[in-house]
Amino acid sequence: MSTTGATADPLAALGALPGVAESVESVRKAVDRVYGHRIMRRRSNEITSEAALRGARGSAALSGADWALEEVRRRTDFSGDAEAREVGAALRLTAEAGQLLSIWRQSPLRVLARLHLVAAADEADQVGRPRQEGEPVDEPLVELPLPGAGEAHGRLDGLAALVRAGGSAPALVTAAVVHGELLALRPFTSHNGLVARAAERIVLVGSGLDPKSVCPAEVGYAELGRAPYLAALDGYASGTPEGMAAWIAHCGRAVTLGARESTAVCEALQRGAA
Repeated sequence: MSTTGATADPLAALGALPGVAESVESVRKAVDRVYGHRIMRRRSNEITSEAALRGARGSAALSGADWALEEVRRRTDFSGDAEAREVGAALRLTAEAGQLLSIWRQSPLRVLARLHLVAAADEADQVGRPRQEGEPVDEPLVELPLPGAGEAHGRLDGLAALVRAGGSAPALVTAAVVHGELLALRPFTSHNGLVARAAERIVLVGSGLDPKSVCPAEVGYAELGRAPYLAALDGYASGTPEGMAAWIAHCGRAVTLGARESTAVCEALQRGAA
């Protein structure tokens, strides 16, 4: 984000990067396709519930717990091994995110703290607050250099100020920056990936781009694969215009794939009702 920090609206400046407008338009068309489906007019709650389940599964997969969808659907106890706890955390976050939409624009840091509290419910005094200097971070799949706690706090405050200020940037751009910044900073001692993707979901829903939360980007990230996800994150962390644009484009592809997934669910329901 530092490459655009001198502008009055840095998020809008990112929206003007080469290729970003095309990503925004592609996402809009994919989202419109889902919302225009006849099943959405009658059974949107079912599509939302299914998208939540599939999104949680995708987010957990990106954090190393790559379970089959039917296993996630079937299980009721997620208190076992580390993978089970990760899937359980992803499911809790998906359920919690919808309750925090009204708070996000006024107090994003409060929402992030709540998301971490929900994800890491059993980590005592490290839960629900940014990490302190010297505290280790359990995020083994993200290998970017870890900013010090002071830098992380400062950049987190800057991100919160951008969210509160609003601006004219497309929802995809804002969501991608929130997601990328949280992953680059890893402000909590654990579950930063899950929290980052849940925060992205809040932006996409709260912005009005996907108000019924039926276009789970997490599904798209999982489908695209962990290696491309981390490579795109490297581009974000570089702070270069090319890297930032590549990250936003990757996020756009993920949302588009999430929309395609829900379109397929609509089609399946329609065939069943025929």
